[in-house]
Amino acid sequence: MTREFIHQADRELTAAYEEPMSLEQYIDRILERPQLAAHASKYLLEAIESAGTRTVVEEGEEKERYRFFDDPHNDGEHAILGNTEVLNEFVDDLRSIAAKRGKEEKIVWLEGPTATGKSELKRCLINGLREYSKTDAGRRYTVEWNISGARESGGLTYGDRQVSDEEEWYASPVQSHPLSVFPPAVRERLLDQLNERLEDHIPVQVDSRLDPFCREAYDYLEEQYRREGHEELFSAVTSAEHLRVKNFVVDVGDGIGVLHSEDEGTPKERLVGSWMRGMLQKLDSRGRKNPQAFSYDGVLSQGNGLLTLVEDAAQHADLLQKLLNVPDERHVKLDKGIGMDIDTQLIIISNPDLEAKLNQHADRQGQDPLKALKRRLDKHEFRYLTNLSLEAELLRRELTNETEVWVADSYDQLEEMIREPLVLTVRDSDHQVTDRELAPHTIEAAALYAVVTRLDTNDLPPGLDLGDKARLFDAGYIHDGDDRLEKDEFDFADDTTDGEHGIPVTYTRDIIADLLYETQDRHHPDLSVEDVLMPRDALDAMADGLIDAPVFSDTERTEFENRVVQVKNGIFSAQEEDVLGAIMRDKRVDVETVEEYVEHVYAWAENEPIVNDRGEHEEPDPLKMKIFEIQHLSRFDEKHYSGTDPSEAVRSFRTEKIITALNRHAWANRDEEFRVQDVNPKEIPVIRTVLGSHDWDEVRRTFEDFDPRQWDDPPAGTETADVKERTIQNMIDMFEYSEASAELTSRHVMGQVSYKWD
Repeated sequence: MTREFIHQADRELTAAYEEPMSLEQYIDRILERPQLAAHASKYLLEAIESAGTRTVVEEGEEKERYRFFDDPHNDGEHAILGNTEVLNEFVDDLRSIAAKRGKEEKIVWLEGPTATGKSELKRCLINGLREYSKTDAGRRYTVEWNISGARESGGLTYGDRQVSDEEEWYASPVQSHPLSVFPPAVRERLLDQLNERLEDHIPVQVDSRLDPFCREAYDYLEEQYRREGHEELFSAVTSAEHLRVKNFVVDVGDGIGVLHSEDEGTPKERLVGSWMRGMLQKLDSRGRKNPQAFSYDGVLSQGNGLLTLVEDAAQHADLLQKLLNVPDERHVKLDKGIGMDIDTQLIIISNPDLEAKLNQHADRQGQDPLKALKRRLDKHEFRYLTNLSLEAELLRRELTNETEVWVADSYDQLEEMIREPLVLTVRDSDHQVTDRELAPHTIEAAALYAVVTRLDTNDLPPGLDLGDKARLFDAGYIHDGDDRLEKDEFDFADDTTDGEHGIPVTYTRDIIADLLYETQDRHHPDLSVEDVLMPRDALDAMADGLIDAPVFSDTERTEFENRVVQVKNGIFSAQEEDVLGAIMRDKRVDVETVEEYVEHVYAWAENEPIVNDRGEHEEPDPLKMKIFEIQHLSRFDEKHYSGTDPSEAVRSFRTEKIITALNRHAWANRDEEFRVQDVNPKEIPVIRTVLGSHDWDEVRRTFEDFDPRQWDDPPAGTETADVKERTIQNMIDMFEYSEASAELTSRHVMGQVSYKWD
């Protein structure tokens, strides 16, 4: 078993690295596969696009999302949830920058409040680029030098160290592109030939010269061979004994530079590095500063060749003006006499406080000293999630360290994921290990409350509350009785503050984490049910904690407290639906019966025959339709029919509620050639009601002696006791409740129902 792990590690490392090659071999390689020579922004774009896309629904609209941002190489560990439109705009900018279509002088700026996914983006980029560079399609190359065969003095060494064999090779400290070895005119001809073979619409562009360290080696070798009278100087300098091309795995310090908020030093030290004191006396500097005596540990040096990230940019605001001309000039100074070309995609990440610093002189208008900098910044704003399913997924991640990205074939599947219970093992104050259950709908309740606090009320349509808006944004539709209301039917504004403010996921996480260490049976002291956290427990704690949380203003506290009631009502309706479904489980109609009814209604409306199981044509059966409508649709009885002939009310119901909804669903699911895809009868609102919803009048008719006021402790042998026993078991079987959470949930629902039972 141990050797198996060792062998697996061997295989991964072997797959990540290639044997070094000569410059000629490299040219042959890239002429065959031109994308391997990509410049920084093109490479980053290719890495993102290589993972493909998937369709998601955010803010009620379908969008194509790049899977790269799901962190697929690392099993979703640092996936960015939501903000798909912002990420797509970021990729569009990369495409323009890579193709030099007018945005190459821009500094990409990603801004947003805390806990909106900016840090995840940084990790996702680092992880994704690292793993992509290990693949055949994503190989990244640089050069290394060996001057041992041509030196007369100390030559190319770090310090006074004398070495031999493989240790004589020194790689470019800033990942210089192999094509930068060529003189500009030759390189231009080579790139022309390369791009003719490139299938991509974005040409490879390599404009940089060798970095100072590599230039020192090149110049030294050129001088030695010129003294010896070599006619083919370039061939001699770049021969396999002096120069070779090696692939490297992209990582922080190797193609990725990250400037953290806590990093210190002068602007030059943070940007490109610093001179190493005491080294100049040991090196053959020939009366000047030697680039071998330079520490290439600045963020631009580390990120040369691919990506430079400035984290928490407000802490490095003094650097931004120093970076002003870097994107378009692509050149920085190590010293007054030594400059370095760079090829890196520059991205700065900040909270909103950076914008406040940039606008400190805005009242000076044309005299604003930061105006030129602000013109260079290309801002993309991350916001808090406004999708219930994404917030629920994020909250579960925060509580459990789960990394799997939720991918569902339908919103029904997402709904199941949202409402799922969660069991966590905690150690209490007495050091006892205990399992604590977050009952079904608890994660949903906390996530929905957080989302509701983030939504703008100014564009709220009449008749809808913020909970409705949240569910419209998540699913793209809501059900209102027999009708399905699509988001497109409502006029939501494009310039709202949705997602700009609200309860962050970190607040919700901390509230629930604290509750996990408390006994959760305070609502039912007579019941020996512990270790269950109910939705109302989470909502009450979140609302109560607002007063002591310094992150919220007084106005926000008041506003957020007022919104919790809407969420409680919505979650109670979901719990009530679970209890009703469990009570009436044996009375539910199966999908096949519904599909048969829909088929007969459609044939009846079109005056066409149907095809039975034997392949025979037969007329739609009026009796089957009547029986279904009376037994399963509480709105109809015998007085609505003359024999089997339907009344006008039944006819209207069939055409308006069944046929119209079916046609609308078929139209929405057509393909590009207008062929109807799978039509799901469950998407017809009235049929969805038949399949999954019941009401208390139906319970009263079915169980005449049932009394919800006896639910907490029903007398033995009564119908209420029998109904309760079956209901608790059905809640466990159907909706993944535990016995304890089923008891508490059903008690809560029956407590409300009993008030209006008579």
